[in-house]
Amino acid sequence: MHARKRFGQHFLSDAAVLQDIERVMGLRAGDRVLEIGPGQGALTDLLIDAPDIYKAVEIDRDLIPFLRARHANLEVLNADILKVNLEQVLDAGAPWRVFGNLPYNISSPLLGVLTEFVRQFPERVADMHFMLQKEMAQRLAAEPGTKAWGRLSVMVQLQFSVELLFEVAPESFSPPPKVWSSVIRMLPDNQIPNDLDVALLDRVLRMAFAGRRKRLSNSLKQLDIDWARGSLDPGLRADNVTALEYLNLVPLVRQAAT
Repeated sequence: MHARKRFGQHFLSDAAVLQDIERVMGLRAGDRVLEIGPGQGALTDLLIDAPDIYKAVEIDRDLIPFLRARHANLEVLNADILKVNLEQVLDAGAPWRVFGNLPYNISSPLLGVLTEFVRQFPERVADMHFMLQKEMAQRLAAEPGTKAWGRLSVMVQLQFSVELLFEVAPESFSPPPKVWSSVIRMLPDNQIPNDLDVALLDRVLRMAFAGRRKRLSNSLKQLDIDWARGSLDPGLRADNVTALEYLNLVPLVRQAAT
């Protein structure tokens, strides 16, 4: 079976890397897992016998009969992960462990969908492990003051603890991508209050990082913030503001907008 470019498929084929993923995940009896994009099932082969429930979502319909024939205990759904009802797939009960080798072309929107799901249902996900383009992984784990720090970094780190685990060379895949990849671990660690206006937070971040070299007082000028009500220096640039400092800006914006 050949990889399809339109699905962004790069099948992981390096046995050593597969074993490294098996090791860092440490699946055990009692786990419930969801694999996103199992592809030809190389990782599935290693992991499927450990957990109690193993689900997978695969967009390529030609791979579904192969996966079902290979593993009778695999619950595989032929669907686009961006369109599935996660509330049904990741149902209530023991928290799910979510993982996958994510196609580069959907990683950003998918992380947004998963982040929002975990915000609404924090008790349903124990952890997430993903293979991502190295640059994307660095953005997720970035620190303020670095070039990789941005809107996605803030939104994800307000809800997860992100750890870079190891890098993976292009030749570990078939066909090999043009870039290096990284495996990351994401542990739910929600710092966003239930009553926070998440859409407003997102607006603040989009405006701030659209003018990331400007002072906040300029990039957020349209919001008419009363900076005296907070402790954040309006002379800072977007790159040097922490996730919690952005979070604390939202009530000030709400007051300014009323």
